[in-house]
Amino acid sequence: MGEIVGAGIVSHVPTIMLPEATRRELNGGEDTTLVAGLRRLRREVFEKADYDTVVLMDSHWATTVEFVVTTHDRRSGLFTSEELPRGMCRIPYDIPGDPELARAIAGHADQHGTWITPIDDHHLPIFYATTNLWNYLGVEGKRWISIGVCQTADTEDYLRLGRAIADGIAATDRKVLFVASGALSHTFWPLREIRDHEASNPGHIFTPQARAADEQRIAWFEAGRHDLVLRTMPEFLTYKPEARFGHYLAMAGALGEEHLSAPGRLFSAYENAVGTGQVHIWFDRPAGGWTAPRAGAGPHHHPHHDQETHHG
Repeated sequence: MGEIVGAGIVSHVPTIMLPEATRRELNGGEDTTLVAGLRRLRREVFEKADYDTVVLMDSHWATTVEFVVTTHDRRSGLFTSEELPRGMCRIPYDIPGDPELARAIAGHADQHGTWITPIDDHHLPIFYATTNLWNYLGVEGKRWISIGVCQTADTEDYLRLGRAIADGIAATDRKVLFVASGALSHTFWPLREIRDHEASNPGHIFTPQARAADEQRIAWFEAGRHDLVLRTMPEFLTYKPEARFGHYLAMAGALGEEHLSAPGRLFSAYENAVGTGQVHIWFDRPAGGWTAPRAGAGPHHHPHHDQETHHG
């Protein structure tokens, strides 16, 4: 029986792919903590943990009428970003896949009232929410699959996806690291102002209110209070978290939702990226399991929210 052995919210921000000299130039001589954090995450988790496959929720890959999971034996090629080709240009990738696990996940969609389609088309586009993190965290011999967010999905849909992912993993013998690839609040500064806000200092987050909302949730994550994060999703959605926070919500759905009690370890500072909130925070599987009892946890509750436009 398979299981998730670790999980985390990990920033894929384009800055991490720039040369160090350029990063320092944008940041007043300092380097972003996101790069050092990814290197430490690789050393401490991705090179040491006992796992077979990485399941990555890609918050840049937005589908419309279903969730899609990559079912390739291997994805390879050169990646140039349509969004930022100056900074992410012809980056090679060669990512071994896990078709068996991907199909097992898709096979559990119906029982959870959702839609997941496995796709193995070699020409299926790939996005930097996957390639940037594979560039830092990909370890030889470990397989990776990506699952897209869906622009018509709401909080409950992402929780259902997470439940299907968990059942698909359990139906196999796979040990999995779950990567929620994406940001917290996610509003960019306007073009004529954006170059004044490229430094990583969180004083550049788009509004003080968005910064406060991000920092509150980071504190809850560190305390293992996923129940509070989930219960306040309608409020957090007003700050437009990336992809409606679908990358995290699917992770939470796979790990017990409001009963999830794992405390988070910060692998970076909380940083700005042209108005958006970025952080690396990792959740190790507690000795008593993901849903070990937690003092003060609230009752089981499934939050809902109104549909709104995808911001990814």
